[in-house]
Amino acid sequence: MTSSVLTEVLSGNGSNKIAIATLNKPDTLNGLSLQMCHELTKALAQWEQDPDIKVIILRGAGDRAFCAGGDLHGLYSSMLENTGKGAWDNAYTREFFDVEYRLDYQIHTYSKPIMCWGNGIVMGGGVGLMMGASHRVVTDTTRFAMPEITIGLFPDVGGTWMLSRLPNGIGNFLALTGSQLGASDCIMLDLADFSVHSEHFQSIVNELLKIEWSEERTTRDLQLQNVLQSDQFTINPDPGPLKQHYDLIRKKCSSRDFMTVCENIKSFAEINDPWMQRAAKTFTAGAPGSARLSYELLKRVKHLSLADVFRLEYIVSLNCGVQGDFQEGIRALLIDKDRTPKWNPSTLEEATQQWVQLYFKEPWPAETEHPLADLAN
Repeated sequence: MTSSVLTEVLSGNGSNKIAIATLNKPDTLNGLSLQMCHELTKALAQWEQDPDIKVIILRGAGDRAFCAGGDLHGLYSSMLENTGKGAWDNAYTREFFDVEYRLDYQIHTYSKPIMCWGNGIVMGGGVGLMMGASHRVVTDTTRFAMPEITIGLFPDVGGTWMLSRLPNGIGNFLALTGSQLGASDCIMLDLADFSVHSEHFQSIVNELLKIEWSEERTTRDLQLQNVLQSDQFTINPDPGPLKQHYDLIRKKCSSRDFMTVCENIKSFAEINDPWMQRAAKTFTAGAPGSARLSYELLKRVKHLSLADVFRLEYIVSLNCGVQGDFQEGIRALLIDKDRTPKWNPSTLEEATQQWVQLYFKEPWPAETEHPLADLAN
């Protein structure tokens, strides 16, 4: 049986080595399964202890995607089996989100440089992996998004932490519309660090193998940066659609009133730009409950530490597993594929400030410690 994460260690200059982890499920756009999370966690832990390994590279198999998201089929099955029970009764969702969030946090706090090759589709769980890497690379094929509103979820995997720290209004827009960003807009928003052509991956690896790597982390970061910024690899894509509408989006999506933001996003349907029209269409078809939940989360996490954000997202994710919209969203998109989800609440007006509070209640028994309590702040 082929491993879902391929690992290889390449010998370079002297005793220096580079480790590469490849998400190996190209037929499912490298969607992140629980097994993949376990395998990647183990590999990263081993490589961190090997003094000869100087740099880690994360990539996806095939040309279509780095990683298009998480294991929605597995989560759907677990929710079906848990029907009529509480959020804490679903052992699979408890483990999946625990392991996935720990992996994301491991990458954020890793002691060695990690280059994430964000080629093709980078969405949901893929964003979670890429976001914490020290050297985030996008290419001419990158499609970066957090489209959870279409499946009744919210931008998790630390996505709320990422979006809440963008300029006012931009995070709300991306969370509520799931809009896709190319390399140019990712660089502009500091969601990526380097923009290169997709055909240059092997050439970049070859250059990295020539380097006499420093033992100092800060120097190693610069050595990797210098390769990724070299003229032979760098591309300068044209300004993306978000930059073109940047001022308008900030103005229309920064209101402290949820319904005002929603009405303003709907109005983007009248703009003569397919990208903005698609944003309005996706928002209108998405789960009203996810819109309210995402908006509320971006306010709550703005001043929290990364560890505290993962702890809060964990509570909300488990509750999403029993509230209905997450299951219904996956059913409509991936199971029955009728694309006609029956959201509950069905309107934005019903997704009230009072209603959303149920997602923030700890679902475990009173004497139980938070499963992610040991994440350092």
